[in-house]
Amino acid sequence: MGTPKADLIVAGRRLLDRAVTALREGGCTPVIAVVREGTTVGGVRAVVNPDPSRGMRSSLALAVEAAALADVAALAVLLVDVPGIGPEAVRATVEAWRPGRVAIATFDGRRGHPIVMAPEFWTEALAVAGADEGARSWLRAHPGLVDEIDVAGDPCDLDTPEDVRRWAGG
Repeated sequence: MGTPKADLIVAGRRLLDRAVTALREGGCTPVIAVVREGTTVGGVRAVVNPDPSRGMRSSLALAVEAAALADVAALAVLLVDVPGIGPEAVRATVEAWRPGRVAIATFDGRRGHPIVMAPEFWTEALAVAGADEGARSWLRAHPGLVDEIDVAGDPCDLDTPEDVRRWAGG
């Protein structure tokens, strides 16, 4: 992409700010943002990933650690590169979560984000995840724990400049 995804401006807003707003307005508190050194974001607990080139797993591990320190019952994970997922999808998924279960947003039957589960489950997921993975392998191994929550939104992630242009309508 040529720049960190979190800093990309799409339709007039930085992707990081979109994700923070979706989480905050979706009922998440505290909101934890894992950021690169020098990235500023207001109204959240910012955790710096000193080496984001290690992959998504490294950022997720920092978020899980921060959630455990904050003593939260569940952690809702929303990636910055899915700007079409709004507060309504976050709220529905968070409200559907139950202890001992995993709530995953689905869009027309396709799994996406947010994913909500207890920090202990996230820790287990990280133990089996590759460097650029999240919970996918763990979720495949524990299908009986998963509740799919049908929500509205656009789950398409932005991985290329063409994806950004297409999503922004240009």
